[in-house]
Amino acid sequence: MKAKRLSKSRYTLFCQCPKALWLKENKPDEAVVDASTEARFESGSEVGDLAMGLFGDFVEVTTKRADGSLDLAAMVEKTQQEMGKGTENICEASFIYENNFCAVDILRKTNDGWAIYEVKSSSFPEFDGQEAKLDKYAPDIAYQKWVLSQCGIHVTNTYLVCLNSDYVRQGALDLQQLFAVIDMRELVENEYLKVPAQGGLAIKMLSQDEEPDTDLSAHCMKPYPCAFLDYCKRQHGIPDDEPTVFDLYRMNFTKKLEHYHAGRILFNDVREESLSDKQQMQVECTLNDTEHIDVAGIREFLNNLSYPLYFLDFETLQQPVPQYDGQRPYQQITFQYSLHIKESADAPYQHKEFLAPSDGQDPRRSLAEQLCKDIPLNVCTLAYNKGFECGRIKELATIYPDLAVHLLNIREHIQDLLIPFQSGYYYVPAMHGSFSIKSVLPALFPDEPSLNYHNLDERCQNGGNAMTLFPLIQHMPPEEAAASREALLRYCELDTWAMVKVWEKLKEVTKQ
Repeated sequence: MKAKRLSKSRYTLFCQCPKALWLKENKPDEAVVDASTEARFESGSEVGDLAMGLFGDFVEVTTKRADGSLDLAAMVEKTQQEMGKGTENICEASFIYENNFCAVDILRKTNDGWAIYEVKSSSFPEFDGQEAKLDKYAPDIAYQKWVLSQCGIHVTNTYLVCLNSDYVRQGALDLQQLFAVIDMRELVENEYLKVPAQGGLAIKMLSQDEEPDTDLSAHCMKPYPCAFLDYCKRQHGIPDDEPTVFDLYRMNFTKKLEHYHAGRILFNDVREESLSDKQQMQVECTLNDTEHIDVAGIREFLNNLSYPLYFLDFETLQQPVPQYDGQRPYQQITFQYSLHIKESADAPYQHKEFLAPSDGQDPRRSLAEQLCKDIPLNVCTLAYNKGFECGRIKELATIYPDLAVHLLNIREHIQDLLIPFQSGYYYVPAMHGSFSIKSVLPALFPDEPSLNYHNLDERCQNGGNAMTLFPLIQHMPPEEAAASREALLRYCELDTWAMVKVWEKLKEVTKQ
């Protein structure tokens, strides 16, 4: 049987876990890829396209067949043609050596050879001393250098191109400031000698029929969380229909592995082990099917609140490439909020909302102005995990000094609805060790369809959907744009209504 071809992505996956490579080739449907991972893939394409122009004029050799698949042979041929012409910058420069293929993001001509530039959408400050964070990229670049070297190309140096997290956009996008170029020579050299042996084993792995028997280890999460972790856990006898050590609250993965390798998998197995107070509470509540309610603790929290109450939730987007003045790579940009308001114990709830226009303009100024109109000074505002809302408000106050006094007053008066759960005052087994509102809400209200996020428009059922959807609306036909904006509004409204219901439940269990 003909050996399968290796690529740089396959090689780096093998370096993390040989079984992961086999599964990707033979059981790809077992992978669990969440919305945030998919968003990173999309942002990576955007960053890669932009980075092509980092060094001026370039030629891209990407070639596709009629069915949309890459024509690797044509890409290799075009690369050779451009190198022969002396083209200074060749993007997606492609090479094949035996069963090894690689496409170099940017191949740049030097005085006596060629330099490899690998582009990543990660962001780093533009200074040295990042080795601990950068070494995970070394196998990828080392593989490219090895393939090119076997093809007779003199590789003069290797670089990582990533986003410069210190860059703040002002006016036109400055590619020289947006990107940080990091010399990877030393880290790559440490990996380079491993490539022939590792690459040979990877090709054998791709060609074998039998599934490898690889136990769970640190490689399941390092350097990247593995998409096949849930599958492998099932393969090693870890049930997915009852709680295990892998569900324990705030236990690091290394400690979970220690329990697993010692045979302590189910909650009953760790009952007598050294656990934190919250972990022990989680175990006991689950095994006994009981709730834990600390009435005094909840009441103390509620006593810090006062009418009128404003329940606030923000939605944000994170763009790898800054679009607005004053924006950094991946900075949170607030574009929407929802408010539920209760003026007094007997007053009905009011609802106010803001969603920035879908015109591609910076949404922050109009949002900040409306927020100051909708939330008066000195009122008690509730957020869930308030650090997020407080952080966004502080950023708005910094950007807009004329609104700072009012914005910072709002921030000063925000209380955190997460506290009763994070502090262990209220726990039910259905929370499964998580105190996010997406876990707390269904645990407290399991039979209320109106509080089920899955019953919302499928366009927007979570924050990741909102982050992705909003910037796309400006390019939609009017009818689709209107439906998408409505989906965003109803999702954000449910976030604050969920807070209302949780607050009411806290009052109920303390009879306040």
